[in-house]
Amino acid sequence: MVTGVRVVQQYERGVVFRLGRVRKQVREPGLTLLVPVVDRMRKVNVQIITMPVPAQEGITRDNVSVRVDAVVYFRVIEPIRATVDVQNYTFAMSQVAQTSLRSIIGKSELDDLLSGRENLHQGLELMLETPATAWGVHIDRVEIKDVALPDSMKRSMARQAEADRERRARIITADGEFQAAGKLAEAASMMDATPAAMQLRLLQTVVEVAAEKNSTLVLPFPVELLRFFEAAAGKTTAQAPAPAQVPVQAQVPVQAQPTASD
Repeated sequence: MVTGVRVVQQYERGVVFRLGRVRKQVREPGLTLLVPVVDRMRKVNVQIITMPVPAQEGITRDNVSVRVDAVVYFRVIEPIRATVDVQNYTFAMSQVAQTSLRSIIGKSELDDLLSGRENLHQGLELMLETPATAWGVHIDRVEIKDVALPDSMKRSMARQAEADRERRARIITADGEFQAAGKLAEAASMMDATPAAMQLRLLQTVVEVAAEKNSTLVLPFPVELLRFFEAAAGKTTAQAPAPAQVPVQAQVPVQAQPTASD
């Protein structure tokens, strides 16, 4: 009677064969009794199994040779089917995962493998779900670990990324110059309307340059300021009072008259 006592761990389920026939009742964790010689129990692990998929070589839809490896997370949900319907469910899952990975490589483009992996994960999970269900296995998740590219492709992608960054830098620089030109045009219009602003700006520039302790300062004099000063001088001349005019009286020379004695 003692030889018929077995212990099933919490992470295991027991599948009992009686005279070669599987019993429909799965033994739960704890102490279980078996009929000596007649019963034989096989323990099945129901924990989540992490299975790495070896790197698979393939050619993408856009004719790029790549090596892709993945990882599959699954667990047994029907111990009887995982024991009776398949000889080794772990090895079977590994083979199905490899063939499915090759198939998904051929159906995808390089950009999908590099950036659109979520859709690839779902596609791989759907491809593995059908055979796994028949074996009493549930696919928890599938993920692509790494995508290895040829060295020539890596160099091409690096040049492409560098060219794209340079293009964006030039666009940003040109946009900044365009905005600066617009602001300068607005400032020029305002200064043209008010020449005094031009003079104030000139004085500010002189102060800023003088702060650098330069011994000689050569500064062009704006024509607008000359026009401003000429206009101001003309207004001053027009507003000034005219000088007083003193009347000049004509003086007639007096000639001497001859006397009688002469």
